[in-house]
Amino acid sequence: MFYFSLMLGTMIAVSSYSWMGMWIGMEINLLSIIPLLSNSKNPMSSEATMKYFITQTLASMILLLSLILMSMNMNYNMSSNSYLSIIFMSSLFMKMGAAPFHFWFPEIMGGLNWTNSFIMLTWQKIAPMMLISYNFDNNYFIAMIVILSSLISGIMGMNQTDLRKILAYSSINHISWMLLAMMFLETIWMYYFITYSFISLNIIIMLNKFNIFQLNQLFSSMNNYPLMKFFFILNFMSLGGLPPFLGFMPKWLTIQILIKMELFSLSFIVIIMTLITLFFYMRIITLGMTMNNNYNNIKNNYMKKFNFIYMINFIVLMSLLLITIIFNMY
Repeated sequence: MFYFSLMLGTMIAVSSYSWMGMWIGMEINLLSIIPLLSNSKNPMSSEATMKYFITQTLASMILLLSLILMSMNMNYNMSSNSYLSIIFMSSLFMKMGAAPFHFWFPEIMGGLNWTNSFIMLTWQKIAPMMLISYNFDNNYFIAMIVILSSLISGIMGMNQTDLRKILAYSSINHISWMLLAMMFLETIWMYYFITYSFISLNIIIMLNKFNIFQLNQLFSSMNNYPLMKFFFILNFMSLGGLPPFLGFMPKWLTIQILIKMELFSLSFIVIIMTLITLFFYMRIITLGMTMNNNYNNIKNNYMKKFNFIYMINFIVLMSLLLITIIFNMY
């Protein structure tokens, strides 16, 4: 029931004709996710739920304030008032966890299980992103958010050992790319979001299967499953946007449109900052490659045990070749 109302709240927010309807949709979404996040057996989960509720309520209050100020001025057009636009968009950036309103996001991620982490990384970004796309007037403010998100995620993610926090900072970096894509073409944002969701799902399925939360647990758990370890490494490469993996495609499209619009400096900053996030992905990868593989204890049926996971991974990782063919056909 709560999962259904969670999805319903997002759908109401995205498809509403009025700002107030969008606010109501996001409130339904918030009230639905609170019972899903809370777990009486895990005190960290309860703490994360409380933090999430407080930050989201604060963001909702700021959003409602901007709507009230608009109604007082009898002006529902954001473009004519830059201050109202900044207040409105700041509340949405706080809701999705974009820098510099990001401080709550990694802290909350650190107290959740993998299912809730996946919801936080993907589904909870849809409504704020769509609402921002309806109000894309203040490009300088959005460019500042993009640069800060890519910069902070790269620097703050370097000294993390908790995989949930690493994925949270990775998500902040991907938010900057999604905002850039959305500035010019919503279709690219959609491709980016779907691709990011698939790659995150692949990584989280594997981490959930082995019940891994810290870096030091990572490859000791996967030592008996070399193919699983191999796919895990490839998925992190794909998340970083390395060709020939699927994660490269949306970044490729975004860079292409940025260069077409002659935004060379912005594209250069975002690419360089993404290389920092790629560094801590590569740190995870090299850790796995250099650790001893204990192949003597491999069970004979391990291929059958994770057949489904291997199949999904192979399709998602190698689908860049197929997608480029489809693009050329169109």
